Amino acid sequence: MSAQPNATRSKKSSAGGLLALFGFILVVQGFGSAITESGWDTGFGVSALLREANAPAWTDLVVGALGCVLLAVAARRRFTRQTP
Repeated sequence: MSAQPNATRSKKSSAGGLLALFGFILVVQGFGSAITESGWDTGFGVSALLREANAPAWTDLVVGALGCVLLAVAARRRFTRQTP
């Protein structure tokens, strides 16, 4: 028998999945917008909204880097989880 109930385990795994999902979205939004901005002079998503709010151009890279951090945290939580 497991020490944790199934409901607790599924909440932890879904939270980790959401963290990874948000990280992936921010990576695509940040770095993708930076690439499209430099190649085609257009932006999209969160970074385009930040540009319209007069944020500096490097904010695209910050959004992408934040996504990388979230992915790293999600990966660390997944691989350091105690298995029974």
